[in-house]
Amino acid sequence: MKRKELVKHILSHGCVLSREGGKYSVFINTATKKEIPVTRHPEIPDFSVKKICRDLGIEMP
Repeated sequence: MKRKELVKHILSHGCVLSREGGKYSVFINTATKKEIPVTRHPEIPDFSVKKICRDLGIEMP
């Protein structure tokens, strides 16, 4: 999955960008207060997308 698509999906489900790290952007789900880093690679593998969504408590795209 493209990183742009994943970020758009994360933001549309009520998550916000918490901070920018060296290699990661850190997003936080404001409802559950769960935080997860998202790598800055242009293409993110499907298993990583699944884990990111599961850890944030949102549905898969």
